[in-house]
Amino acid sequence: MSKLRIAVIGAGSISDVHFNSYVNNEEVELVAVCDLIEERARAKADKYGARKVFTNYNDLLADPEIDAVSICTWNNTHVEISIAALEAGKHVLVEKPMSTDINKALELQEAVKRSGKKLQVGFVRRYSGSAKVLKQFIDAGELGDIYYAKASILRRLGNPGGWFSDKERSGGGPLMDIGVHIIDLCWYLMGRPKVVSVTGNTYKKLGNRSNINNLNFYKAADFDASKNTVEDLANALIRFENGASLYVDVSFALHAKASCSQVEIFGDKGGAEIEPSFVIVSEKHDTILNMHPQVDHPGFNFEEAFQNEINHFVNSVLGRTDLISPVEDGVEITKILCGIYESSLKGHEIRF
Repeated sequence: MSKLRIAVIGAGSISDVHFNSYVNNEEVELVAVCDLIEERARAKADKYGARKVFTNYNDLLADPEIDAVSICTWNNTHVEISIAALEAGKHVLVEKPMSTDINKALELQEAVKRSGKKLQVGFVRRYSGSAKVLKQFIDAGELGDIYYAKASILRRLGNPGGWFSDKERSGGGPLMDIGVHIIDLCWYLMGRPKVVSVTGNTYKKLGNRSNINNLNFYKAADFDASKNTVEDLANALIRFENGASLYVDVSFALHAKASCSQVEIFGDKGGAEIEPSFVIVSEKHDTILNMHPQVDHPGFNFEEAFQNEINHFVNSVLGRTDLISPVEDGVEITKILCGIYESSLKGHEIRF
């Protein structure tokens, strides 16, 4: 059987997990790499065995040898490149957030319908082993009616700088970078209920804290301590049509004792924590039980989740399975993200 011929657009840091995961999939042939910086594209092509290098994504999309693309570019380019890829007859895996603008997200949804091609949104936490197991418990009714979730990713020191801290390119700070992950994971596990209102707050008080010594943190390739136009902290209360609610807070910089990541789901028959560990809470014989499912990675494992995500994309393009993070979900998450920023700006609840 012929292999699925893949190209990766954008050769920044996130592209490495895409490259590695494609290389690990025996049904994929990595054909091409595209990046604005030719040297960087060529280095990735040499490292991962791609045969072609491009600096213009339109030239890559015109290549009939390519079946599908991963889009790993700046957030504000995701929709534009995705639509061009679909119109060129390619299947698309686009990194999160799918869009930084709700109107553009809707344009992309229409483009997917017109094209008849697959578009998978890179909501990678859905693909972790623990999320898959917990979803099975929830779908079987083990937790009952899910009515509340809360999630945090709080970095005390962790503004990557570069394009991450440039609102024009990123669309926002920790909310767009890491908040999207936990909002989506909770929403997915809650059954993807329709959002009806958002109350949000954003704060820009600490900057990128580049003055801090003796602690290291990830810095983008184009890190510049003098440039930072995104929030330090965002929080929100999100309400859904079925009466359920989600509380979330995320930060790049915060005067906290330590960085933390926590995701919890609550139903009327049980609850669960999926980060930082994996615990399912239940009640039997008038006794509360904390159950620890035996899985390879009880917390979020970066490599496992990305490999599962890439494998699912390949299988869906090959017609073996349905998408579990389609464009429609990208639209709903974009609505939530944009609603949080709008609520913070206007100082009141946003209703949909």
